[in-house]
Amino acid sequence: MKPDLELVFKGTALLGPPTSVGETPQGSRRVVPIIGGHFEGESMRGEILSGGADWQFTRPDGVSELEALYLLRTHDGVHIQVRNYGTRHGPPDVILKLMSGEPVSPDAYYFRAVPKFSAPAGPYEWLNRYVFLCTGERSANSVTLWFYRVT
Repeated sequence: MKPDLELVFKGTALLGPPTSVGETPQGSRRVVPIIGGHFEGESMRGEILSGGADWQFTRPDGVSELEALYLLRTHDGVHIQVRNYGTRHGPPDVILKLMSGEPVSPDAYYFRAVPKFSAPAGPYEWLNRYVFLCTGERSANSVTLWFYRVT
């Protein structure tokens, strides 16, 4: 059986300046603060709250491994935790443009992640029961993600 993908929502997170940790056994580590944002879909919408961050490192082969942890607040006041593990890579010239804040088409690089939601009992608890995938687009001061439920 081949699974399908159903778009649940699109979110744009605003990002603060990254903090460079330096070279670690995993690669070059940096932390990118999430300072706000919004999301909207057919079944849910709301804010991305400030206070989250993306703890990422770039391996020696140029692949960035991403681990973001942040909170959503829905339009009706429900808080949902998101832990998102992802991978981003592409041709070196494209990645250099991304890192310098230049606009780059998301078709020019690979950016995928696997989000895991933690929602309280109530109207959004269905998020706890499925596998999700997302695609991403990085901009100078934000990241846009499309979240899909695997059906």
